[in-house]
Amino acid sequence: MKRIVWSERERVLDFLSPRVDAERFGPDAQGIGLETDGELVAAVVFEGKSGANILMHVASNGSRHWMTPAYMAACFRYPFVQLGCNRITGLVRADNIDAQRFDEHLGFKREGQLRAACTDGMDLIVYGMLKSECRFIEGKYHAALLADIRRAGLAR
Repeated sequence: MKRIVWSERERVLDFLSPRVDAERFGPDAQGIGLETDGELVAAVVFEGKSGANILMHVASNGSRHWMTPAYMAACFRYPFVQLGCNRITGLVRADNIDAQRFDEHLGFKREGQLRAACTDGMDLIVYGMLKSECRFIEGKYHAALLADIRRAGLAR
């Protein structure tokens, strides 16, 4: 059974860090994990909120079957609804074609390139998504999240 992990910041950051070449995240970083049978299978970490923008990092255990409608709603409602951001920025290594396809499938738009931005000299591709472009904050995704919250006994 899949479960959204809301309040285990260090566990989620520890899962994500080695998968995105991040040595550490700042004190403002917040994570939302997804576990199956007690094991984390995916994590999203947000950091660096500046005005209407926030950075988003995403990683999984390599499985291609981890996304759920409820998890997608949780991951996009947090920055767009709870934090009031108008855009999310994602940075993807230029040699990570799978991650580029993933971001584009979610609806992120390729916006530019940061030359030699990685420690090994690789470029980073800049992706952005506006709140008005996000399909995960309402409709069936939000309904799935509400159902998941009720099932978990977290509803107020």
